[in-house]
Amino acid sequence: MMEKIKQELEKGGAVVLPTETVYGLFAKALDKKAVDHVYQLKRRPRDKALNLNVAHLDDILNFSKNQPPYLQKLVDSFLPGPLTIILEANDKVPYWVNSDLMTVGFRMPSHPITLELIREFGPLIGPSANISGQASGASFEEILKDFGQEVLGIEDDAFLTGQDSTILDLTACKARILRQGSITREDILAKIPEIPFEEV
Repeated sequence: MMEKIKQELEKGGAVVLPTETVYGLFAKALDKKAVDHVYQLKRRPRDKALNLNVAHLDDILNFSKNQPPYLQKLVDSFLPGPLTIILEANDKVPYWVNSDLMTVGFRMPSHPITLELIREFGPLIGPSANISGQASGASFEEILKDFGQEVLGIEDDAFLTGQDSTILDLTACKARILRQGSITREDILAKIPEIPFEEV
């Protein structure tokens, strides 16, 4: 199965892979046709931007600008893991990934198979494996009902928490949590007390 998954990614196809939160529908981010295919499979509106799934801090630095001084400490403390980091996008981020926005999100999932595939083929997009507007895909069986035989996948329900990642926006002077997942503001401040958070 792993060889088929690699072949599918290489040729610009989409595959279902587990993260530590839910399953994602992964494809090569720099391949417009591959990204278009994922949008079509999910029936996702084109103005809804996608994240870049990366394997190293260097990848984050390569596709962003104006990074805060505590970024490395944040990555070392929480990634790989259930945290999405929003930064200013640089001109290397394709418009078909971030919908031509000034920002881009970064994910570094901790599932070992998925992370290895990101290292080999990344950056990858990996939105949740579900039809847009429905619940995030935490059951491989349910995902098969959505997509049938259209996509290959790796099943590992036991690894998933079913809870979406925390989204942390670092594009303003003060950090903001846009979506609360398992990593809290208190967790972040315990590791990196110098992060300035917006008042809540």
